[in-house]
Formats: sequence, structure tokens, C-alpha cells
Amino acid sequence: MNENPAGPAKEDRHFVTALARGMEVLACFRAGDRLLGNQEIAQRCRLPKSTVSRLTYTLTRLGYLNHVEELGKYRLGVATFALSSTMVANLDVNDVAGPLMQELADFARAEVALGARDRLSMVYLVHCRSKDLHNRELRIGSRLPLAVTSMGRAWLAGCEPKDRDAVLRSLQNRRPRDWPRLSSEIDEALQQHRRDGVTMVVGGWQAGINAIARPLRLGSGRPLLSLSCGGPGFVLPPDYLLHSIRPRLIELAARIETAMLRLPATAVRTRRAAGTT
Repeated sequence: MNENPAGPAKEDRHFVTALARGMEVLACFRAGDRLLGNQEIAQRCRLPKSTVSRLTYTLTRLGYLNHVEELGKYRLGVATFALSSTMVANLDVNDVAGPLMQELADFARAEVALGARDRLSMVYLVHCRSKDLHNRELRIGSRLPLAVTSMGRAWLAGCEPKDRDAVLRSLQNRRPRDWPRLSSEIDEALQQHRRDGVTMVVGGWQAGINAIARPLRLGSGRPLLSLSCGGPGFVLPPDYLLHSIRPRLIELAARIETAMLRLPATAVRTRRAAGTT
């Protein structure tokens, strides 16, 4: 892992390295990973196995990991699920966006997803799928590489310049051999967003899969998100994405943003009435 784009943590006296390493252990679990051993975790986090052993022991004691003794491996614990569920719930986005996203998914016969950045990945927070699609590889919690997906490039197009520069530096350090090609593709995506309001990737990350995306600003201190629509190329050819799906995606993003900007005061009043604040 070690994909933090903020720069060398050792230069920041406020940075708690032990805590950061523990979070790296939790973050190295990917969608589809049921169990991981200390050796696998050490390789993914680029940490000594002895350090990982202490971290997994501590995280197990706290409930963030469960230890499967007969296999000597770990799975994510209930405390991790509770933390992530609270985060998504506090965004207040699922109830607002979900039904609107499902409408587009059904129209496009595709997948529509809402994702947030986590270092050099985009993570699905809300995911809707047309009943015509049988591929169930992607789901809530799935991670997509930021650099080569329409969702990630839409995030880059919508974020603050200083945040974009930090992420691009991290990408360059992480993938030096690919950087000339990636840099050129990202520049083209930023130009496309300025021109068309979206970013599009044709068969880039997954062969035969095309997707289009747009950044989503929800206000009230919420993180910048990306809204994407993607599916098989024979269902979503590039011209169809640009001329038919693009205006609908832009309209959907505007509807979600408008609804969310109206939400905070109402949500706060509801929580106070329920005695939760």
C-alpha cells in the first residue's frame, strides 16, 4: 500500500506512524478478500512481518479484525464494518442518490456507481446495477485504480489543484515507468472534462468495458465524490456514452447535488428530534 499522496510522514511531527500502519493493515483488505495472513498483509503493506504480527494482534483485540485460528489468518471484524457503515450513513447520500442512480442504470442497461477517493484508489459507496447485467464482480466497497478509470479521472478533474498535484506526484512515484503514458492520458481526461463535463475511458482498466464519469460536490464538508456509468462496450459504445448517457449523467449529478445541498438542515433537525445529537 503506502499510497499516501501527502508526502513523507516522517517530516510531520504530528503524524502517528503506529496508527498509520494499523490503518494500512485494514486498508489492504480488498473486496473479495475473505482471509489474509500476516505474510500477505506484510507484502501488501510493505512492512516487516514482525510489525504486522503486532498490529494484527492489536486490531484483533479491538475488534477491527477477527482471527481464524485454524487457518492462522484474519478477516475484517465487526468494528471495521461499523466504522465504515457510520461513515457512509453520515454522508446522507445513499437514500438520496440510490433511487436516482437506479433509474439511469436501468435506462443504460449498465452499472451506476458513486465513489470516493482513498489514496490512489476510488472506493464504491453506492452501487446500482441493471437487472440485465449478470456480472457481479463490483459492489459497494470495491476499489478501482484512480489513474486509469473514468471515476478516478473525474475526481482529478473536480478536486482542488493542490490535491490534484499531490496525487499526481504520488502516482508518478508509484508508477514511474507508466508515468509518461498515464500523464498524457490524465491530461486528455482533464481537457475532456473542461469540454464535455465528463471523463470517459474506453476499455482502459478492464478490456471490453467502457465508462463515463463526472465529479460530484455535495457541500457541507462532505468529500468530493465521482458519479460513473459503465458497462460492456457492446451495450455502451463511445458515441452512445457521449450523446445519450452523458446528458443524463450530468442531469443526475445536478439532481443529487441539489438534493444534498438542501439536506443538512433537515437532517440535523431530524436527528435532534430523534435525540441522536
